[in-house]
Formats: sequence, C-alpha cells, structure tokens
Amino acid sequence: MSSAKILAGKQAAVAELSEKVKSSAAGVLVNYYKTSVEDDTALRKELTRAGVEYKVVKNTQLRFVFDEVGYPALKEHLEGMTAIAYSDDPVAPAKILSKFAKDHADYVIKAGYIDGEVIDVAGVENLANIPSKEGLIAKLLGSIQSPLYGLAYVLQGKIDKEGGAEEAPAEAPAE
Repeated sequence: MSSAKILAGKQAAVAELSEKVKSSAAGVLVNYYKTSVEDDTALRKELTRAGVEYKVVKNTQLRFVFDEVGYPALKEHLEGMTAIAYSDDPVAPAKILSKFAKDHADYVIKAGYIDGEVIDVAGVENLANIPSKEGLIAKLLGSIQSPLYGLAYVLQGKIDKEGGAEEAPAEAPAE
C-alpha cells in the first residue's frame, strides 16, 4: 500500500472523529494503561448501553482532532495510552468513566470537555456527581408535592380538631 493511501486513510479517520467530537455534547479523555481485557470489555458494554462512543486513538491523531474542533488545551493531556469517550448525553461519559476509575487504580481520567469548554479532572468529577435526569425529575416532583402534602395535613388536622363536618339540619316535614 502506498504512503499516499495510508495518509489519506489517516486523514479520513481524523475528519470522522473530528465531526463526532464536534457534534457531541461532552467527552472525557482517559489513560487506560494496564486495563485488563475483561475490564475493558465490561466497560465498553456499559458505555455502549448508555449511548457513549469509546475509542482508543493515537495521540498524534488526537492532536489533529483537537486542533480542528477548537480544543487545543486538551493536547497537553496527550501522553501515555489515551482513549476518548464522547456522547450526546453530557453526563454519561463522566459518570461511567469516573466510577470505573475509582474501581481501577491504573485507569486515570485526564480531562474532558462539555458544551465547547475544556474541563480538568475536577470538572469531570463534578460532572460525574450530577444526578441522572430521572433523579433530577424525581427531586423536582418531590419538591412540588411536598407543599401540597403539607397543606393537606394541616387541613386534615383542622378538620379533626373541630370534630369533623357539622351535620346538616333535618328537613322540615311538608305541610
């Protein structure tokens, strides 16, 4: 295979990854050094179920990708064995990879991005600690219901204290 074909293939791969990173809501860079095949397979399955794409990419290719999409600050994190996870869900990559990193000492989060902004490891951890969409909806519904339940208890207490509803007067006999 000629070097022109190899170069064209690499440029196409960079262009494809650049488009995916550009269109994603968030992403996380990790160092996957010493991750076992079993652990990596389990991680990939979990990421796939959550709609997160995960790729091991050469650092030189990622440099071109980050220049093209406007994340040059991420290039300083391109050392060692790098993988990138990205998704339309802004929280899923950070949540899944942070949990995995806590259970695997050699798996290290390097940095990430969200909505066009580069974030450091602390930013990725903060993103990972955000409750899920379902959790946030449950909290919202709970906060809406709480005052209504309070009002119902107060009204029921008032009714119980006053002895219930008064009886209606009996109808007078017809004349």
